[in-house]
Amino acid sequence: MFLSWNEPQFVICLTLISAACLDFCLGDPWHWLHPVQVIGWGIGQSSDRLLKSLKVPIGLRIAGIGLTLLCVGGSGCFAWGLLTLATLLHPGLGWVTATILLASCFAGRSLRDAAESVLQVLVTGDLATARSHLSRYVGRDTTDLQIEDIYRAILETVAENGVDGVMAPLFWAIVGAFFGLAVPFALAFKAASTLDSMVGYREAPYTDLGWCSAKLDDVLVWLPCRLTVLTLAVLSGRPRQIWALCQRDAYQDPSPNSGWSETVYAAVLRVQLGGANRYRGVIKHKPLLGNPDRPITPERVRSALQLNRVCFLLWLTIGVFLLALFKSMGS
Repeated sequence: MFLSWNEPQFVICLTLISAACLDFCLGDPWHWLHPVQVIGWGIGQSSDRLLKSLKVPIGLRIAGIGLTLLCVGGSGCFAWGLLTLATLLHPGLGWVTATILLASCFAGRSLRDAAESVLQVLVTGDLATARSHLSRYVGRDTTDLQIEDIYRAILETVAENGVDGVMAPLFWAIVGAFFGLAVPFALAFKAASTLDSMVGYREAPYTDLGWCSAKLDDVLVWLPCRLTVLTLAVLSGRPRQIWALCQRDAYQDPSPNSGWSETVYAAVLRVQLGGANRYRGVIKHKPLLGNPDRPITPERVRSALQLNRVCFLLWLTIGVFLLALFKSMGS
């Protein structure tokens, strides 16, 4: 059951734990080059050229498949190649490289910093600055948002990105770890998520080019999203009530995942999410999720961030335990 220093499983477990600690302590410094920035640059360049050169829907759909395969598969292969080279140079260098790459796939610290950057400004009563800070992290128009709308926007961001940016990358890192590919799996998922956020829209001009990446992201997030819902439901101490609320409200959202992720946080915190949002001047109505038993406050936003941390640590602990158990069963 115990792992020794010279075993691959020990290095993988150590990498998972070290990456989690690095993300918690450091996050993603603004002035550091981030792998997602590189991936995003490549996606931007490729999508612009494809949209200019292809006008037929079927051509854009085929190109979208190729772009998805190249971006996701290429990111995973790049991570594998870089780690192989670094390990050949020195095992310690390989571990450090793996830790840094994997930490860049987790967004726990950056999500916490984003939420706090808005909350701390709101405490001073500077609504204009709070709106400006919020605009960095959400797609909706923030110019006319009132304080209660800002609180809701922050909590919805924490809820949705708690799954997409925190739990799902950890899930795929743990799955990959059983094949010795924790970092390639995590970075490949991050590439799929980035691709979806950039071109996975139903609106023109990305309707056809982005359909494949949108479907892939839905598939990759589906299982970690449901597992997050189950985990938070159990942690709440009200699993049946939480699950019933999710069953009632989550299906109202057109997304197969975001409705579930937002509903479970709303249910656990006893607040209501959803409602009218303005995007580029156009008002869109999202379904109401959860019951409005309590107002959304800074304390409840921070409670959502705490739920992210507890869920992440629980999954990390279970993942490391299962890897050790897998090793003992195979020895």
